[in-house]
Amino acid sequence: MRFGIRGKLSPRYVGPFEILERVGAVAYKLALPPSLSGVHNVFHVSMLRKYIPDMSHVAEVAPLQLKEDLTYPEQPVRVVDRKEQVLRRRMIPYVKIQWSNHSEREATWGLEDEMKKKYSDLFAS
Repeated sequence: MRFGIRGKLSPRYVGPFEILERVGAVAYKLALPPSLSGVHNVFHVSMLRKYIPDMSHVAEVAPLQLKEDLTYPEQPVRVVDRKEQVLRRRMIPYVKIQWSNHSEREATWGLEDEMKKKYSDLFAS
């Protein structure tokens, strides 16, 4: 079993990971994520691939305004999508909300009535 996935289609390489230090002439210690805690973090150079830089891998990080208790306020930005859950005798409307400091992919679903009560300015148009 390779990296937690069985079969022919399991990934041959995972990463990229940061190199922490050179351990010997041909071995490197890598910074692995907690999901790979069962894997030893020192690898021979033959098991590593050279990283080819790609500008799409660079993530833009906007600074957050943290409070003293290390939390930050979340405000809804826009309604991304709508759907209705059909039950036997009624329909429940849901909206997908994109939040500040999060991408559209991280938007969450919520009841439309509750969101209208909390954030009426979001539904003004």
